[in-house]
Amino acid sequence: MTSILAVDDSASMRSMVAYTLRGAGFDVQEAEDGQAALDTARGRRFDLVLADVNMPRMDGISLVRELRGLPDYKGTPILILTTESNPEKKQEGKAAGATGWLVKPFDPEQLLATVRRVLG
Repeated sequence: MTSILAVDDSASMRSMVAYTLRGAGFDVQEAEDGQAALDTARGRRFDLVLADVNMPRMDGISLVRELRGLPDYKGTPILILTTESNPEKKQEGKAAGATGWLVKPFDPEQLLATVRRVLG
């Protein structure tokens, strides 16, 4: 089963993302911020990471950089799901190694289509 790490400091947003992905048959693990996600990712390999940008302890762009430094995550799709639509932020995310950028509020069908596309 394809495993996804969903990272967001908003419990309700994590729940909505997890609900959408689980409903489509994905195994979803949740983390409340970038540091918790990094700790989780070091102990388990995920097929995809979905992360918010603005979070306490470690933001999503820093998380992308940290994950890209781990051998298991060099080629793993990492999607940013955020309220940020600023082109500079998107460029920063891309430079850090993000695979794609989705803006909240998300459309469940669009989220699933994007996830399936990047997973191949």
